[in-house]
Amino acid sequence: MTRWFGADAEWERVPADPRRAYRHDLILAGCLMTLGVLATELARSAGMFLGTSQGSDLPGWAPHVLAAVTTLPLAWRRRFPIASMLVVYALFLGTGLSMNAVTQVAPLQVASFMALYSGVAWARDRRAMLIGVGVVLVTMFGWIAVQLSDATVRDEFLEFIGRDQPGLLSPWVALTLHQLLMNIVYFGGAILLGQSGWHGARRREQIAVQSATIERQAEELRDHAILEERMRIARELHDVVAHHVSVIGVQAAAARRVLTRDPDKATEALAVIEKSSREGVEQMRGLVGTLRQGDGSEGTTPADSASTANLAGIALLAGDDTDGLTCAYRLVEEPVGATESVPGPVGATLYRTTQEALNNVRKHSTARGASVTLRVDRRGDRRMPHGWAEVEVLDDGRPRPGTSGSGLGLLGIRERAAAHDGEVDAGPRATTGYRVRVRLPLPEGALR
Repeated sequence: MTRWFGADAEWERVPADPRRAYRHDLILAGCLMTLGVLATELARSAGMFLGTSQGSDLPGWAPHVLAAVTTLPLAWRRRFPIASMLVVYALFLGTGLSMNAVTQVAPLQVASFMALYSGVAWARDRRAMLIGVGVVLVTMFGWIAVQLSDATVRDEFLEFIGRDQPGLLSPWVALTLHQLLMNIVYFGGAILLGQSGWHGARRREQIAVQSATIERQAEELRDHAILEERMRIARELHDVVAHHVSVIGVQAAAARRVLTRDPDKATEALAVIEKSSREGVEQMRGLVGTLRQGDGSEGTTPADSASTANLAGIALLAGDDTDGLTCAYRLVEEPVGATESVPGPVGATLYRTTQEALNNVRKHSTARGASVTLRVDRRGDRRMPHGWAEVEVLDDGRPRPGTSGSGLGLLGIRERAAAHDGEVDAGPRATTGYRVRVRLPLPEGALR
C-alpha cells in the first residue's frame, strides 16, 4: 500500500509553471469563497438554519464568515498541499461543531473534497501525506460516529420521520449505513483521484525524460553514423585512389626509362596508365554517386559493382601482373561452394583488403612474387560459430628504403574488419616478406 502511495519514491511533483498554477489556485479559492457565501445566504433564506439550536447565539453574518474562511486555504493547495488539507479540515470541523448546517452547502463539500484530493495528488513528502490523510480520516469518521451515536439527534430524527419501518432495516440503522457508505465513497474517491493524478503526472514525466533520452541518443547515433560514413568514405578514397595512382606511378617510371630505347614497351606502359586512370575515374564516379544517393551500406556502391569488388574480383586482383609482380591465387572452400554463402559486404571487405595489401607490396616492398589465399569455412568454431571467410596475402620481399607509408592503408583494413567484428593479423613474416590476414565471421544462413 505504501508503495502504491509512493511513500519511498524520490520523485516530487511540482507544477510545470508554478506561477501560473498558484495564480489559478488563488482564483479557484476566490470562486469557492464567493459561491460559499452565496450558497450560505440562500440556505439561510430558505430556512435551513431554522429549527436547530446549534449556532443560535451566533450573529447573522457568522455562517457567511465560516463558509468563506473554510474555503480560503485552497489558495495554497499546490504550494503547501498537506498544510492546506489539514487547515481546511480543521476549519470544516470547527464550522461543523459551531453550525453543522453550514457544512452541508455544496461549495464547502466541494472545498473539503478538493483539499483531500490536492493533498494526495500534490504532496511532495509522501510519508507525511499518509500521516495527514490518516489524521483527516480518523477525525472526520470519528465526528460522524459521534453524531450518529448522539441520542438526542436520533430521537429528533425518529420523531421527524415517525416510528414506522417502511423498509427491511430500521430508519436509524439505514441512515447510519447510508452516511457511512456515502462518506466512504466521498473520502475514498478523493484519495483515489488524487493518487491517480500523482501516478499520471509521474508517468508523464518519465515519458518526457525517456523521450528526451531517446532524442539525445538518436542525435548521438546520427553523429556516430556520420562519423562512420566519413571513415568509410576515407577508406574507399584511399583504396581506390592509392591503388590506381600506385599503378600509374610504376608504369610512368617504366615508360620514362624505356621511352627512347624501346618505344613499344613505353607504349604498353602508357596503355596501362590509361586503363588504370579510367578505372580510377569510374570508381570515383561510382563513389560520388553513392554519396548523392545517401546510401551508407558498405560494399553496395556502384563502384563496387563496376569493379567487381567482391570475392570473384580477388582472383582478378591476383592475376594483374602488369607492374611486374607475379601473384599466385588459391581458393580453399569447406564445403565446396561455401563462397556462395558469403554476403556482399564481407566479400567487398576482403576485396579491399587484398587490393590494399597488394598495393603496399608494389609500393613498399622489393618483392617480385606474392600469393593470395582465399579461405571460406562454414564449419565454424567457438569464436565464429557460423563459419568465417578470410584472405591472406604473403610476399617474399623486404621493405624498400625511403618508401614508408602513412599507415592509413593498414588502419583502413583494421577499421573494415572491426566493422564486421573480424580479426586482423598484419606484420613481418618470420623468414622474409610481409603477411596480411583478415578473417571475418559469417552470419547464420548468409546469402550472397
